[in-house]
Amino acid sequence: MAGFVDEAQVHVKAGDGGAGAVSFRREAHVAKGGPDGGDGGDGGDVYLEASRDVVSLLAFADHPHRRASNGTHGAGKRRHGRRGADLVVPVPEGTLVRSAAGDVLADLVGEGERYLAAGGGRGGHGNARFLTNRLRAPAFAEQGEVGEERWLELELELIADVALVGFPNAGKSTLVASVSAARPKIADYPFTTLVPNLGVVSARGGAQFVIADIPGLVEGAAEGRGLGHRFLRHVYRARVLLVLADLASAEGRSPAEQVPVLLDELGRFRPELLDRPRVVVGSRADAIPLAERPAASSYGAAGEISSVTGEGIDALVSELAHLVEDARRASPAPRTAPVVHRPLPQTVTVGREGGGYVVTGREAVRAVAFSDLTNPDALELAHRRLRGLGVDRALRRAGAREGDLVRIGDLVFSYEPD
Repeated sequence: MAGFVDEAQVHVKAGDGGAGAVSFRREAHVAKGGPDGGDGGDGGDVYLEASRDVVSLLAFADHPHRRASNGTHGAGKRRHGRRGADLVVPVPEGTLVRSAAGDVLADLVGEGERYLAAGGGRGGHGNARFLTNRLRAPAFAEQGEVGEERWLELELELIADVALVGFPNAGKSTLVASVSAARPKIADYPFTTLVPNLGVVSARGGAQFVIADIPGLVEGAAEGRGLGHRFLRHVYRARVLLVLADLASAEGRSPAEQVPVLLDELGRFRPELLDRPRVVVGSRADAIPLAERPAASSYGAAGEISSVTGEGIDALVSELAHLVEDARRASPAPRTAPVVHRPLPQTVTVGREGGGYVVTGREAVRAVAFSDLTNPDALELAHRRLRGLGVDRALRRAGAREGDLVRIGDLVFSYEPD
């Protein structure tokens, strides 16, 4: 797990839409050709997609920017611009997507699940789109819409069948190394493990499950002590919890004192963790003579193990395999098609800005995005669009009076009630 990163920021920028063209048909023997300006192409979208091929957020650590392609402009003879290519950004399964304010926007759990992180700008209509019986020669077109752009917070919650929970130096890394091909760093000092380690365990009968070595917890982890929140979140998605009570008295505590503290930290972090199937065992049995070991019943253990001598390991792996199999059967059936999470559409809102008002919302900005608002026909169409969106009514309700400045996108004008 070298270079493992479980928190990152990403800046996503969707492609801008291409501008519509202002063009008129010009051919021999055609005295007055009509408008034939083509539409601009839409900008590309940016998606975040859960992928089994990615195990860390390391790719965003030094290069957080992701940008989709722009749409191209329209042209004469009704030639439409090309759509910008979408950009699909792979992230690990189990990635939480949050806004810059910390709100959860999407939880990408399964392979192929997507979140529309930034929507591409729509291409502008060419002047051919505005031909009507009343308006025979529209000399204006729409500008392309600017693609969405924002910062997002990414958090990885590992997906494993079994999560190991215990104090530092309780033997978690040694256990993972003894039952799988994983080779985590092992040493006799606290917090040797600073990032989670995953291993695939093969039980008798061919059953396999993934086990996660979570960095050791300390008292107060639920409040963030010792990077507790960063460690505890990797426990949340595990189907089964394996609690290791150090028989060599971790941090000066006996096994009977360790287990309540560990369970209390789990419960305070997320109470539902206490309802997960769990196994409690005494670890590092090789470090304590048999006669000096406390009774397993005194701390609710199913037995004792030693990853060094192999004592109790086979029985533990078999027990975990049965619990994982039961948990898998109880979980919902996998979805047949990947889910695409999309943000809610933006609504048109009116707010105060200095001594005037500001109208926000993509539809409102698009309503005035013409190539030439000095054109009376374009200005009239913009007014009709704004009335249709309810902008006039919203401004009146907000208290706007004649002469107040109103800003919509880059356009600033004086408010005049109908």
